[in-house]
Amino acid sequence: MRLRIITMGTRLPDWVKAGYEDYARRLPRDWPLELIELRPEGRGASRSTEQILTAEAQRLEAQCGNDGIRVVLDEKGAPWTTALLAQKLAAWDGAGRRTDFLVGSADGLAAPIKARADAVWSLSGGTLPHGLVRVVLAEQLYRAVSLLRGHPYHRA
Repeated sequence: MRLRIITMGTRLPDWVKAGYEDYARRLPRDWPLELIELRPEGRGASRSTEQILTAEAQRLEAQCGNDGIRVVLDEKGAPWTTALLAQKLAAWDGAGRRTDFLVGSADGLAAPIKARADAVWSLSGGTLPHGLVRVVLAEQLYRAVSLLRGHPYHRA
């Protein structure tokens, strides 16, 4: 199963890259994790937040296509346990479809992206910095796959 994190944001601190790469590297070869970084739209007085989010949504849509499962990361999404994430991954793997995890820019994601999502997931009740989201998401994916594989990393 292919997993992809498609995120608005580039040029993050080195600790983000190191944390993400550590967990991505641990995943089994048949569960590769790919990071796709898109440059956020420029902010300025001449463009509204809605216009910015709409432009970002078009670029996210172009990356996703229509053939994968879409999971939007949003603080207003449903909280998932690791076991639930593992169940969802197993079901999506059984369907033979790629899974895309979408992370918005500082202003979030446009409503149409959220509406087209197969799931909306909240990693936390609080707002997390986007770099930290990448690391936590990669760790949770590794943990869920470890659970599916019976690996002792997940001990709950």
